[in-house]
Amino acid sequence: MSDTLDLTLDLMARNSVTPADGGCQQVMMQRLAAAGFEVEPLRYGVVDNFWAKRGGADGPAFCFAGHTDVVPTGPLEEWQSDPFRPTIRDGMLYGRGAADMKSGLAAMLTATEAFVRERPRYQGSIAFLVTSDEEGPSVDGTRRVVEALKARGERIDWCVVGEPSSEQEIGDTIKIGRRGSLSGRLTVHGVQGHVAYPQFAENPVHTIAPALAELTSRTWDEGNEHFQPTTFQISNFNAGTGAPNVIPGELKARFNLRYGPVQTLDGLRQTVEGILRRHGVRYTLEWYVSGEPFFTPAAELSRAAIEAIRKETGKAPKLSTGGGTSDGRFIAPMGAQVVELGVVNATIHKVNECVRVGEIDALHRIYLSVLRTLFA
Repeated sequence: MSDTLDLTLDLMARNSVTPADGGCQQVMMQRLAAAGFEVEPLRYGVVDNFWAKRGGADGPAFCFAGHTDVVPTGPLEEWQSDPFRPTIRDGMLYGRGAADMKSGLAAMLTATEAFVRERPRYQGSIAFLVTSDEEGPSVDGTRRVVEALKARGERIDWCVVGEPSSEQEIGDTIKIGRRGSLSGRLTVHGVQGHVAYPQFAENPVHTIAPALAELTSRTWDEGNEHFQPTTFQISNFNAGTGAPNVIPGELKARFNLRYGPVQTLDGLRQTVEGILRRHGVRYTLEWYVSGEPFFTPAAELSRAAIEAIRKETGKAPKLSTGGGTSDGRFIAPMGAQVVELGVVNATIHKVNECVRVGEIDALHRIYLSVLRTLFA
């Protein structure tokens, strides 16, 4: 059994449903300290984070970023084995966090250990930014650590986020950006009444229907060469008292816009509220921004990642900005080149989450190759 697989099993055996860490970070911090890193635990509220750094201020600053928290297991009876007792069957490793993203954490740590053994002195610095709040609200995790780093003048030039980016096999896809995410909590105000006397009531479901039809059918933009078109989706929609003869007096809805750099936050807000007003909707609307879009153009980091994947697989990866958000959205505004590179993501957040055992050591070799290229 390889050191990387052994560490993956250790981390997976620790129940770390968000925001719990389960002792994962302590294991990582001890090993990084032994490799010569200065390790700094950073706890905000109930969230454990750490920043570890090795090297000097002269030269490029490289960072591995990831999270130790995992999503809840879902129905235990649907798992073929205990989600926190990692199990290998037919070349697959099963358990919560197998793909998202404890195998990635193990690969980045053992790759770094191997690199500093062969190159104890290098120009620049290598760092780790690890949180237990990626799967949760993402308020007291990477976001807060980045604020602290900025306040004291730390920088990150290159960042590899170990999220599971691959689609069919290791290295077939890397993320070079992500769309922004803008959510709204909408309350539509009406007047409650009897269904037999609609003239004395105002049905918020009827009021919102034409506006909702326009919002959901609208072509927001065409995207661009790197980003998909903007999408609008309703995630929650509630109205009514439960009685069959009462017109509701209020409707509540949640919606989300995923957008690329062709849009602006102010522009999206103004468009949504303009449509609501044009259709005569009486409303209250609270806006939430969980992240703005970011994009890493072709440069040293993406070239190093592509080269490392070609060495490992003989193929060039697809460059993508698709999918949800990641903590890369907090790191990119520091001026960092950010790529997401990890194992296959087909089973993440699912029952019986798993990863091919062979991919774990392959990811270790890819990360090690990236470090060798960047610090050549």
